Amino acid sequence: MKRTLLISLAFSIVTSIAFAQVPALTSAQKAKVDSLLKDYSALGSDPAIVKAVKDFNAAPPAETKGMTQEKWASLSVLSPEVKFVSKNALAEYLKAKRTPVMAELFVSGSAGTKAAFFAKTTSWSHKGKPKHDVPMTGKSWTGSPELDESSGKITVQFAFPVLDGKKPIGSVVIGLDVSKL
Repeated sequence: MKRTLLISLAFSIVTSIAFAQVPALTSAQKAKVDSLLKDYSALGSDPAIVKAVKDFNAAPPAETKGMTQEKWASLSVLSPEVKFVSKNALAEYLKAKRTPVMAELFVSGSAGTKAAFFAKTTSWSHKGKPKHDVPMTGKSWTGSPELDESSGKITVQFAFPVLDGKKPIGSVVIGLDVSKL
């Protein structure tokens, strides 16, 4: 018990130090992020992505019914639910669009739950967080650099809406590897 507590405390301290040491983006990196956001935003109106998100919203897959943040956190990358989201047709389509600077990419439906991704995300739903809520208003969002738990890299995320015409129906979040900017 005491050992577990000490290990948890040590992990918390190391994690806090790692997060505290994430540097701000340079002006050149900010310009690159803005440029990439502009370039990648076209994915939000890509017909294949729009159709997949519309289908996801209309009939969420049985494999993910009843998913919660807590259950998601307990799943391994090998669980059928995770594999379903990382290996479905939309995920495969997105992987073909991957560039070296992308550390992660995930697409969420209107409820903030994952329709597809490159690899398991930390959270099942991002509803209630700016990375999903801002794109659902039709606008783009850019976060601050941080140590990303799911990729293990220092990333900066940006997000933009998936648009059915002019109506936001989901969000796309891309995490850029800061070391490659």
